[in-house]
Amino acid sequence: MVTAHLRSYRQSPRKVRLVAGLLGGKSVTNALQELTFLDKRASLPIKKLIESAVANAKNTLGVEVTNLFIKELRVDKAPVLKRSMPRARGSAFPIHKHSSHISVILVEQAPVVKAKKLVKAKASEA
Repeated sequence: MVTAHLRSYRQSPRKVRLVAGLLGGKSVTNALQELTFLDKRASLPIKKLIESAVANAKNTLGVEVTNLFIKELRVDKAPVLKRSMPRARGSAFPIHKHSSHISVILVEQAPVVKAKKLVKAKASEA
């Protein structure tokens, strides 16, 4: 199990979760391929985060990329920057600049090997 984190990414968690929801449970190769062609701003940072987790898995555990799957891709709320915009008659209007914490957990899944069926000789042939 390998993890990677991206802290204080300056985009709202609601928008980042749109991208994260597409990738849960997929293999790393399929997820990276989807992120390459996805037309969302959050796709590039998430792609870099997954590539970083893959590099961690290669260097620390010696795992092949083809065996890795995304177990969890979580997007949490980060601190909000609070600003204000001047409005009419000396009042102020609040502006909230949201940011996100993104975490990915990769797990290694053993390659599936199909067992060969044993063909038993018929009693009449023996």
